[in-house]
Amino acid sequence: LADFYQVSVDYLLGLTNNRKYENTPIEELHLSDEVVELLKSERFNNRLLCEIISHEKFRELLADAEIYVDGMATMRFHDMNSSLAAVRAMILEEHPEAVADRAIKVLEAGQVKEEDFFCHVTHKTWDVILHDIRKAHENDSESAPDTTPADELIREVQKAMQSPGDRVQQFTEMFCKAFQLKYKRLSQEERSLLKKLFKKSPLIKQSGMNFRRRPWK
Repeated sequence: LADFYQVSVDYLLGLTNNRKYENTPIEELHLSDEVVELLKSERFNNRLLCEIISHEKFRELLADAEIYVDGMATMRFHDMNSSLAAVRAMILEEHPEAVADRAIKVLEAGQVKEEDFFCHVTHKTWDVILHDIRKAHENDSESAPDTTPADELIREVQKAMQSPGDRVQQFTEMFCKAFQLKYKRLSQEERSLLKKLFKKSPLIKQSGMNFRRRPWK
């Protein structure tokens, strides 16, 4: 089966997540001792790291990082900024009153710092990578939900306010469900108490309910 599916036997047995590579020599990965030690320490999420590295945009992110770290575009930025600064200085020397002129401001705005440029570019790539990974795991059991129980309760309250029938009772049953209470097991006294509390809610006051004409069940 492993030969047929071109995977390792350990993968078929669920002992590893690696489909093909098994016991790859460290030297082939060109990892330093510090990185190997860090990966083995399990001090951070190795699965997330793998997803980041395998994302289609990671190569682009690494290329931009390499260009910045190695200073490959430093001279280009320097030459461009120096040229714009020289032109601006020459104009202001002859026309100092034009310091707030639009054209002068354009020459100033055109001077871009290298670190600002690469910070902006890499930040955009990071956004795409992290957004895609988060989207892929939004339904995982370990992922935090987008809404809280309070949000769900408010949404259900608003829905109940727009539905026909005895909305007070609907609201009461919904409240009990949200707090894992058995509505049918509540005593008449407990239900009456809940009604008195809900009557003070601005949501119910603004709903136009007439409590005097609605018999409590």
